[in-house]
Amino acid sequence: MARFGDALTTGADLVNAAERAVLQALEQMDGPADLVCFFVSGADPEEVTLAGKRVMELSGDALTLGCSATGVVGGGRGVEGQGAVSVWSARLPGVELTPFRLDTVIEGDQLAVVGMREPTPRDRAGILFTNPYEFPTQAFVRETTAALDGLPLVGGMADGMRGEDSVRLFCEGEVAENGAIGVLIGGDGVLGTVVSQGCRPVGPSMTVTKAEGNLVLELAGVNAYERLETLVEELSDEDRELAARGLHIGIAMDEYADHHEQGDFLIRTLSGADPELGALTIGEMVEVGQTVRFQVRDAGTADEDLARRLSEFGAEHAVGAGLLFSCNGRGETLFAQADHDVLAVRRILGVGPVAGFFAAGEIGPVAGVNHVHGFTACLLAFAP
Repeated sequence: MARFGDALTTGADLVNAAERAVLQALEQMDGPADLVCFFVSGADPEEVTLAGKRVMELSGDALTLGCSATGVVGGGRGVEGQGAVSVWSARLPGVELTPFRLDTVIEGDQLAVVGMREPTPRDRAGILFTNPYEFPTQAFVRETTAALDGLPLVGGMADGMRGEDSVRLFCEGEVAENGAIGVLIGGDGVLGTVVSQGCRPVGPSMTVTKAEGNLVLELAGVNAYERLETLVEELSDEDRELAARGLHIGIAMDEYADHHEQGDFLIRTLSGADPELGALTIGEMVEVGQTVRFQVRDAGTADEDLARRLSEFGAEHAVGAGLLFSCNGRGETLFAQADHDVLAVRRILGVGPVAGFFAAGEIGPVAGVNHVHGFTACLLAFAP
């Protein structure tokens, strides 16, 4: 019995593409869908809105959840920078689906997020799509692990071809331009998550000996900028070229491990270096005593990391379908083809229905803690 379906359609008429995609996805299933997730890429925000509404109209009694994007994944391929609609449908017998809509309100001198549902003991995961231009995604996701009692969240930051004004979120027949939407999934339908950060460590692991917020001031007792200069001088020509394109830093997830190798770090962008202050600016709050290691990324490393993580997951689970959220810096930018991640998932896990979108930031757990990532592929896997 087919419990899942997926389809990706393109065309100048985005509403027509939406109709074809949702009907194709639903036709693959033996019975009505319980959950329909969809993703719309288009140049005109109003057309994107109409296409999203059409998917929801044709989804029957299914819970619907979707967003706009600059590229979508489905039907065994990825499409970036053009009009396209991807639809993923699922029959989930015995599974409880609890939708939610998040907004922000001012409480005193702070911004608070309201609307989050409290998970039940049956909940296994949550899907989350946000408008990154005005919703505090990073701060919210950082707090969810404790607030939701360890419930894993998977999803991504929506976007649009015209930036901030073109973001659309779709949930249960409604369209929103701000906040966040999602659904809690309870029962035995969810198998787990795969998060591939795709970086390779270079140089030694070092202890942070002085830091302020997201500024690293000293590494192993030495000016952090000087440590960076020394590292770059000692790199091979190949790694020096990769570092010039964009160097990253990994924060060790287990401080008590004897060694920290590839896959042992939460990867963050090295966004600034100040020679006068001797400081490095990274995309995460850092504390004295944490272990860090510089990282580089290329297509080969990202491919190997994704393949390894999928193989490990597939060795433990039989997967029936998946939702895939890949960074908009992957696809053609990194691999010279938009299909790389979805084809890897289908090939290695032996699964057909996989859909998602190219996100402006991906959401997924690392070492049991929910994070917002960059240049990452995050998969939510479902049982056959």
